[in-house]
Amino acid sequence: MNFSLEELKNNLIQRGEKPFRASQIFKSLHSGLNFCDMTDVSKEFRAKLNEEFIDQPVEIVESVKSVDGTEKFLFKLPDGNLIESVLMKYKYGYTICISTQVGCRMGCAFCASGLDGLVRNLEPAEMLGQIIMVNKYLGGGIADKRKIINVVLMGSGEPLDNYDNTIKFLRLVSEKGGINISPRNVSLSTSGLVPQMYKLAEENIDINLTVSLHFPFDDERKEIMPIAKAYSINEILSACENYFNKTGRRYIFEYVLINQKNDTKRHADKLIELFAGKPCHVNLIRLNEVKENQLKTVTDKNAYRFLGLLEKGGLSATLRRRMGADIEGACGQLRRRYINDIKNNSKMEDNYEKN
Repeated sequence: MNFSLEELKNNLIQRGEKPFRASQIFKSLHSGLNFCDMTDVSKEFRAKLNEEFIDQPVEIVESVKSVDGTEKFLFKLPDGNLIESVLMKYKYGYTICISTQVGCRMGCAFCASGLDGLVRNLEPAEMLGQIIMVNKYLGGGIADKRKIINVVLMGSGEPLDNYDNTIKFLRLVSEKGGINISPRNVSLSTSGLVPQMYKLAEENIDINLTVSLHFPFDDERKEIMPIAKAYSINEILSACENYFNKTGRRYIFEYVLINQKNDTKRHADKLIELFAGKPCHVNLIRLNEVKENQLKTVTDKNAYRFLGLLEKGGLSATLRRRMGADIEGACGQLRRRYINDIKNNSKMEDNYEKN
């Protein structure tokens, strides 16, 4: 699934196969079918494909559903690594939040996905596979028969730290003949890798750019987000303005509200100062608490108070409704629990054998 339709066609031609087979295979893979399920392809050719390629690079091994309808999926990759996606249901349809790396090396203090560092980058097919398998799980097809409407690159990993694979994925996910999700329905969230943000603006892919800001002061941001030691808030703002000038797409700032850390009037006033008159939106998010750190989320009262301060200051802002809090909603939590369960079961078996 790393192939575009044109790349697949060229590959088949080199093998002496009919080029029209490419469209059949591409459509089938994006529908979530395995090679053995492709009844419009001969058994002999299916056997060849099985020998040389992996059809569906992710496998759903577990899913947990919240009382609010949010559903979290744990996927197994061909090498045994595990990743997560989160499916959110809205009135207009489904949005899926996918991972771009196994683990993460950004080291943000509020995030569970980076607690064990970066294991490896995901291939484009492994990113795409998360969407395809959940779409199939929902009973969706491709193009206008899709169940998934929007895609967010905000799961485990930093998308722009896996730049080339992420760009290939963005082109694949919107390709006609496949699952065909418009770039305008795709949002990419970055912690602020400034050089890659400038590079992204030149790719001619009109996705929504979102920046995980979380603090309006550089010194405080550095304490929680190590990437802030490399790139200042002013540098991030300049990269965002460049993205708007190149694409015409307004940019979004994510702001996780952490109790007594970034939720005061002083923080709100600084955000207003930074963003006044800019083509941007602030998306406030209540912290999903991670037991490995001591950070606490804000009360609903304080969250709405902070929102009111921003709105009174003239900013476009919203408070994201809380979703998935009862199913280990923070990035990386389900994966860590699953891995720890395996380790604990293995220890129990070892102790049993010794006794």
